[in-house]
Amino acid sequence: MIPSRAEAADILLDLDPPEWLLAHVSAVAEVAAFLAARCAARGVPVDRGLVEAAALLHDVDKLLPPDDPVQELGHGAAGARWLSQRGYPELARAVAAHPITRLLDADRYGRWNGVATREERIVAYADKRAGQRLEAMSARFAGWVARYPEHRESLTRARARAERLEREVCETAGVSPLAVRRLRWVGPTLEVARRRRARAAPPVATVRS
Repeated sequence: MIPSRAEAADILLDLDPPEWLLAHVSAVAEVAAFLAARCAARGVPVDRGLVEAAALLHDVDKLLPPDDPVQELGHGAAGARWLSQRGYPELARAVAAHPITRLLDADRYGRWNGVATREERIVAYADKRAGQRLEAMSARFAGWVARYPEHRESLTRARARAERLEREVCETAGVSPLAVRRLRWVGPTLEVARRRRARAAPPVATVRS
């Protein structure tokens, strides 16, 4: 089953995401939504609902307790397993495939690139274009290098693979990397979800003296 926008928002809010992560997943989901919409407008088959839900929920494992058994699988795969266990196996591949680690190893990248769906590629690319906001991929990689200078060489190789992914996704969507935008939908969806949850919350009991 693929969750609707509203359902994906509820799943995310149930995990009480901090503002920094909420900003990141919102940016990724809106970049991914833009790319999927552009593909669809060109008649290119793409499951827009899957793209949007997987992009919004791609970092759910960062919100799980460290002792949750799925954490043993590592980032991405852990989130994919957690979502599958909750009835959303359709999201698993796109969630599992998004981390930068997928691009660090040539063999692992080669195996993924040979079988990756269009939806997986869009989500993975959107994650390379959004930190807290939409940014150039060069800036995203510069941030990773600054945080992990010991991996500079492998990140340089990963960037070349990410640039190939960028060319493929943008060509399919019919846009240049400079023309990539955010399709704004996450903020309003989260706001509706918050209001709905507030109405459904039990009233706070008052104690009379």
